[in-house]
Amino acid sequence: MGCLGLKGKSLLFFLFPQVFVFGLNCSNCLGTGDNQSTIVPKKLEALCGKKISSLGYGSGPHIVLSTEDGEVYAWGHNGYSQLGNGTTNQGITPIQVCTNLLVKKVIQVACGSHHSMALSSDGDVYAWGYNNCGQVGSGSTANQPTPRKVSNCLQTKMVVGIACGQTSSMAVVENGEVYGWGYNGNGQLGLGNNSNQLTPYRVTALQGVCVLQIACGSAHTLALTDEGLLYSWGANTYGQLGTGNKNNQLSPTHIMMEKERVVEIAACHSAHTSAAKTQSGQIYMWGQCRGQSVIIPHLTHFTCTDDVFACFATPAVMWRLLSVEHEDSLTVAESLKKEFDSPETSDLKFRVDGKYIHVHKAVLKIRCEHFRSMFQSYWNEDMKEVIEIDQFSYPVYRAFLEYLYTDSVDLPPEDAIGLLDLATSYCENRLKKLCQHIIKRGITVENAFSLLSAAVRYDAEDLEEFCFKFCVNHLTEVTQTAAFWQMDGPLLKEFIAKASKCGAFKN
Repeated sequence: MGCLGLKGKSLLFFLFPQVFVFGLNCSNCLGTGDNQSTIVPKKLEALCGKKISSLGYGSGPHIVLSTEDGEVYAWGHNGYSQLGNGTTNQGITPIQVCTNLLVKKVIQVACGSHHSMALSSDGDVYAWGYNNCGQVGSGSTANQPTPRKVSNCLQTKMVVGIACGQTSSMAVVENGEVYGWGYNGNGQLGLGNNSNQLTPYRVTALQGVCVLQIACGSAHTLALTDEGLLYSWGANTYGQLGTGNKNNQLSPTHIMMEKERVVEIAACHSAHTSAAKTQSGQIYMWGQCRGQSVIIPHLTHFTCTDDVFACFATPAVMWRLLSVEHEDSLTVAESLKKEFDSPETSDLKFRVDGKYIHVHKAVLKIRCEHFRSMFQSYWNEDMKEVIEIDQFSYPVYRAFLEYLYTDSVDLPPEDAIGLLDLATSYCENRLKKLCQHIIKRGITVENAFSLLSAAVRYDAEDLEEFCFKFCVNHLTEVTQTAAFWQMDGPLLKEFIAKASKCGAFKN
């Protein structure tokens, strides 16, 4: 089930294939066709059967969402044409946003206080609604009644992420550059000044880093790089920048420097709160906390950034769609996970590096073709009670067996290389993809060339391309590492040739 708390006390939730709403119905934000608030969930027939992939809300409030099919729907407050239907009439039920979005597959939507944005699968950004500060990016301050493509310096760029502040807009492009436009009175565009921008303008202070994710608070911005570094800028009245003071910052400032690698950032345009998740799963929060100010990142007891906004943000609005599960009893998947490496119920042991791992033959046969074939060879003879493994390390092999029980992997990038080798040997394609994801999240200047070599060795094309781009983006630093000089000759020549074609060695 997916759900999102809206501003005030309204809730939209999805129990696929049905969609329900309840709570306050300000500006028809429930989309039920009337102006009645309700404590009894009501079904939104117009959205039933559609799988929701992205959702945003404005302060009016107005709601914009996209489906997995790429369709966009909107309803609620429309005093500034933020619903994109060409009028200023309130949307009392979900209506598809048509015009030039009909020919696009939208993969992400975002809302400011009274403007909206959509990102298409081919990297184009569209914006509409209130435009008093240029937040629509059209070059003027006239309101935009229907979706309009944001072009100018984004014309030839492939945008991969968007975010909205109250009256500002941000975008990240494929090569890690960041662009901002709209209101800049608090420096939330990161341009080094307080001037509003009517069209997208590049955040040049981030030159030399590759940004993966961008998040906007009410008037501040967070950016996460491919090295797990966190930058913040903009308004800081509540300490939401995490700099240790309450001074606004007109340019990106590196924060959480003494912490471990950051893998997720979170902010919401309705709040002055910030949150981050580190690689080990620790959750930090800072900024406005129930009326108080937290001026440096504070370690919480939470396990996800969603809880920060549910418990501390004002209003308590989620920063993204949230999935929740009813936990009345253990599911089959949870029961299997619980029984992994259990001596009480297992009927087979693996011995790796002198350590035992307890498993169940039936589970391995069901989950893995390698074991299905292995056990078939023992059909006419007694099955061994202990199987010796010497070609893989204990952490790698245990992670593999645990994956067969849980469908997930928890390993550092260095061990994930060994697991990638195992997944290749055992023809486990999904596991290969998981390993590549772990390696991508753990890539650094120091290990980039080692990971690139491994990607080539194990024929992981997507990972190879990712590592190559990382190396090119940080060419000066990575060429000074030991891993670069230890790379074998043919691979080094191939890298230099490919990098040269990309213009990496031009002045």
